[in-house]
Parts: sequence; C-alpha cells; structure tokens
Amino acid sequence: MDNPLALSLVSTIRHDGNGGVADDLPGPAELTAWVRSHETDLGPWAAGFVAKDRVWREIIALRQAVRTLFYHAAGRPNDPRDPALILINDTASRVPPKRILQWAPGTEPTVKAVVPQEDLPAALAQAAIDFLGGPLSRELRACPAPRCVRFFVREHGRQEFCKPSCSNRARAARHYEKHAGTR
Repeated sequence: MDNPLALSLVSTIRHDGNGGVADDLPGPAELTAWVRSHETDLGPWAAGFVAKDRVWREIIALRQAVRTLFYHAAGRPNDPRDPALILINDTASRVPPKRILQWAPGTEPTVKAVVPQEDLPAALAQAAIDFLGGPLSRELRACPAPRCVRFFVREHGRQEFCKPSCSNRARAARHYEKHAGTR
C-alpha cells in the first residue's frame, strides 16, 4: 500500500536505529527534497518547489499537530487534542479544497485531492483531514515496539508492528525481560 500523504508527513519522525529519534526534515533543504519526492501526490509543481524558512517552520508545527491527532486516532493520546485540531483546521481553511475524479480503465473510480502550490501547509493540513476523516483512519496504529515512533495503517488483522524489524525488536525485548532475572 502506498502511504497516504499525511502518513508520509508524520513518518518523517522515526527511530534512528541507535535508540534515538531521527527527524528527516531538520531544515528547509530537507523539506524541499521531501516535497519533490512526493510529486505524484502533490502535483507537477512539486518538482520545482523550494522551501522557505517560514514554510518549513509551519510544516514542522503542522506535523506535530498531525502526530498528536494520529495518537488520538490510534487510541494512545499523548497531548491535548484541541490545540492540534485548531491548528490543522485553521491551516486547511486558508485555501478551498479541490478534488478531481480519477478513473483508469479496469479500476474503481477514486477521488484525488489536488494540492494547491500556493499554500503547501494548507494542502498538507487538508491531506491530514482527509486521512483522519476517511476509512484508513480506523486501521491507523502507533507502533508499540520499543523506541519506535512510527504510525502505520494495519493491512491485516494480525499486524501489530510497522515493520518486521520492530516486531523483532519487541520479541527481543520480551526475551530479555523474561530472562533478565535469571542471569
């Protein structure tokens, strides 16, 4: 499954593999690269996008608000919901949403949000609203593995972790905990 845009945004915060947390958007240059890598989701304008410091700061605040709401949707609230709701709704309302119908031969029709170039934060806030208000949000999970900070959309009923490596890390932690007292 392709990651929805809102899930891709929150996934720019991740476990670094060394027990810490990595931020894939530490500055405007990295935001520029991230936007360009999402040209399929954002539109042709993304290929020439260059992030300014103000937009980067807005996206970082928006990302934290979306993460807060994702924790709530996943049943693991960590911060108050209302400030995040206000920020996302206020940001999204700056430009009217625009959607188009896509229908390739032999497939079901789908609705795709068209992201306005003039306001990337508003477009990403609208993507978060679409995700949280849509059917995928019912399968949204926060990975329970030790030190993991990722979210994922559960693809089958038994999926508990975002990646096999998180499943392995959780299994190793359980093993260590079980045998720690016997050493």
